[in-house]
Amino acid sequence: MTVTVGSRVPDVKVVAVENGATSEVMTGEYLGSGKVVLFGVPGAFTPTCSDYHLPGFVIRAEDLRAKGVDKIACIAVNDVFVMKAWAASQNISDEVVLLADGNGDFAKAAGLELDGSGFGMGLRNQRFAMVIENGAVRSVAVEPGGGLTVSSADSVLASL
Repeated sequence: MTVTVGSRVPDVKVVAVENGATSEVMTGEYLGSGKVVLFGVPGAFTPTCSDYHLPGFVIRAEDLRAKGVDKIACIAVNDVFVMKAWAASQNISDEVVLLADGNGDFAKAAGLELDGSGFGMGLRNQRFAMVIENGAVRSVAVEPGGGLTVSSADSVLASL
């Protein structure tokens, strides 16, 4: 079942990469307090994700915080080692937390999985962005195609 406005954020175990350190977290608790922007990407190191999606949220982090956002997180169906290397390659410190959903448990629980097997990528996230307030989904935008429009940092910022 796809998450919808008003539903609770799925509660699954992922690994957070924050300030170079890693820790196992449950998404329900980790994303469940305050105002959180969570965006999902099909994969670390992929062109749109690395060149536009993630950097957009890093660049706009202060603007999002000025609108009351407490945490910005990016989730991908990649293992923690890939996510940690991606954070280092993007020079991310505390602007955005990266969440490694290595088995795709969050993607499946949220109903946001993407079958990328035609591209040799297996199960992935659809590209999306959601605003979560105290554990409840307040908005969710899923990209209708291969572009980056409704889930960009600018789109999220405009919706707040």
